Amino acid sequence: MSDYTPPKVWEPKESGGKFAKTNRPVAGPTHDKALPVGEHPFQVYSLATPNGVKVGVMFEELMALGKEAEYDAWLINIGDGDQFGSGFVEINPNSKIPAMVDHTGETPLRVFESGSILIHLAEKFGAFLPSDPATRVETMNWLFWQMGSAPYLGGGFGHFYAYAPVSIEYAIDRFTMETKRQLDVLDRRLAETEYLAGDEYTIADIATWSWYGQLVLGRLYDAAEFLQVESYTHVMRWAKQIDARPAVQRGRMVNRTFGEPETQLHERHDASDFETKTQDKIGG
Repeated sequence: MSDYTPPKVWEPKESGGKFAKTNRPVAGPTHDKALPVGEHPFQVYSLATPNGVKVGVMFEELMALGKEAEYDAWLINIGDGDQFGSGFVEINPNSKIPAMVDHTGETPLRVFESGSILIHLAEKFGAFLPSDPATRVETMNWLFWQMGSAPYLGGGFGHFYAYAPVSIEYAIDRFTMETKRQLDVLDRRLAETEYLAGDEYTIADIATWSWYGQLVLGRLYDAAEFLQVESYTHVMRWAKQIDARPAVQRGRMVNRTFGEPETQLHERHDASDFETKTQDKIGG
């Protein structure tokens, strides 16, 4: 039990922990820094967190379909505070990755929030968002379910289980309970259908796999055993099926700065970069 009593007025203080310096109680830039701009129509500014992986996978899936979706992916290192640079804040006032600028029209469009980016690209290229009204609605249902649920998984379970400077039993139990409930929601749905919206792979799967698929595959928080993920047999089947897609394998490498060197592509500017510019090829 804790004897902490909240004060009448909260004041910020150093909390410690791995990501303590990535958050602050005010918005806006902390320093002037322009964003780089490459030669392709789409400029992505991101990091290979689960939300960032969504966008890398989406672009690689579009490229695999032969769409004219070439893109530059620039690294935003949130540990260094890149998300608080003036250029990044201009395209995402919320200072969170991923963010993107679409230069295909007369006026560049900023697109922020991973779900908004997925919808924008799906509608622009007519891919991974079904035209059938009922299936489209079901896709949106699951996409927004993921967007609303992820804070419990990442900001809640992931934070208190893996990153908090102290272990708090109540907090871990609270968010573990919710994470397992969400996995059960997914498992029940995927017992009925191949993919979340039905028989078709959609942006709902891309978004949800980036969080829950990677979780059950043991890539988030080192928590697979703790959560008994093997018991969610339908989620495991779906996660492995999506993980086998070549575009997914490429997409999760984009803006990745951790893991084995051969899985890290800090920046992506050409399709050939996956073969020539991973960290095992260039060192560092």
